[in-house]
This record gives sequence, C-alpha cells and structure tokens, in this order.
Amino acid sequence: MKMKRYKTNENIIAGTTLRDRGQAEDNNMALHACVNHDAVIENRGNLATQVDCALTDFVCAHQTHSANVYKVTHADKGRGATQAHTAIPDVDALYTDEPNLLLCTFTADCVPVIFYNENNGIIGVIHSGWQGTVKEITRKVFEQLANEEQCSPADWHVHIGMALSQEKFEVDEDVYSKFQALGYADEFMYFNDSTNKYHIDNQCTVKKQLELAGVPAERITVDQTCTYVSEDGFSYRQDKKAGRHLSFIMRKE
Repeated sequence: MKMKRYKTNENIIAGTTLRDRGQAEDNNMALHACVNHDAVIENRGNLATQVDCALTDFVCAHQTHSANVYKVTHADKGRGATQAHTAIPDVDALYTDEPNLLLCTFTADCVPVIFYNENNGIIGVIHSGWQGTVKEITRKVFEQLANEEQCSPADWHVHIGMALSQEKFEVDEDVYSKFQALGYADEFMYFNDSTNKYHIDNQCTVKKQLELAGVPAERITVDQTCTYVSEDGFSYRQDKKAGRHLSFIMRKE
C-alpha cells in the first residue's frame, strides 16, 4: 500500500495514504465517497497493519467544511472507523492528549494539516478546504490550543500535506473576495487575464494562518505535491467521483 510517512518524534507516527491503482478503489479511504464500503474497510485495515495499530483505534469526523474543533478522548475510540454514521459530527479538526488514538482527516484537493506538540504530546489533524481556510479554522485551532490547553506556539511541529496547487486552484471573484477579506492572502493570489480566473495558493494561506497564531515558520513543512497533477493524488476538481486520502497521526505508548 502506497503512503507517505512524515518525520516526527520517535513515539509519534504520521503520514498520508496515496492513490494506488494496485488496491481496491485505488486505495480510497473514505466511506462517504466510495463505491464499495467493504473495499474502503479493507484499505483502512491495510493502513492499520502498516502503522501497527487496530482499525478500532481510528477516530474519524464527519467533515462539513466548518471551523469546528473537537477534543478526542478514549471514549471516542473507533468512531467512524467502520461505519460513517458513527463519526464525530460536524467537525473539521480533531486533537487529543491521549495516546494510542489514530486521528484521521480526509482530503482530495483540500489542505490537510497534521501537528504535534513536542512537550505535552498533544496531536491533531485539520481539514482545510477553501471554505475552512476563509473561516480561519487552522488559526482558530491553534489559538484555542493556546488558550484552553496552555500550549506554547513555539512547541508545535506542523506538516501541511499535499493539496491542489495554486496553478490548478482557479476560482471566480466570489471566492477571491473571501480570501481578500482575510487581509493577508493577497500575496498568495494572482489573476489570469486569459481565463478571467483567480488562482489561490490555499497551502500558503494556511501556513500564514499558522504563523499568525504564533507557530514559527521553521517548524512548518509543506508538501508541494499537487493532488490534481500527481498520479498519487485524488482530485475532486479533476474527478467528482474521486476517492480520498487519509492523513493521520498517532502517539503510541
């Protein structure tokens, strides 16, 4: 099974699954966007084997392009792992301070954010499509972690995963105006005269939100792989029936 693993502390595993034509449904990991439920469960089971955990350790959210964040505990273990209706509802960011929980987020062009705190062991994932970005979900998550969990922004390590590139993320003025209203995204947008479309770098906008929340730039890494162009990518913009990547993180004990 194809996947990327990200460099973390020795007791933390993190990564993202990739499109793989050798697997069922090309290694699609999403129950909400599949043809065959059992094929997705098989793919998730393969991932569990690869990272040495159980499928019942997975925790998934029903993502709605919100700015809502949820603190996961062991009582949530297995939610959304095998049945979509058991996922945590109306949430696009998950975090936990408890070990042995695999937090999951699903994307196919949207920006996945994976993070961990090297001092207190808090880990988390964020799903930031353009709607989540203009709602500033990433900035709000890290400000909440600072206020409610007393986390210093300087203690975070953050990985921004593969997503739709600026070249392929073309929009009309309605979406452009929402990014412009943020007040700090102008440098991440340009206008294409030949197509009358705006092009937005969603990853760079999310990175800016992290920096505005106090996360040092040198502690943020960005995977510049374009999900539209890469053979390893699922792209909703390219194919409305596309599967989904699963980006994950877990602290083991």
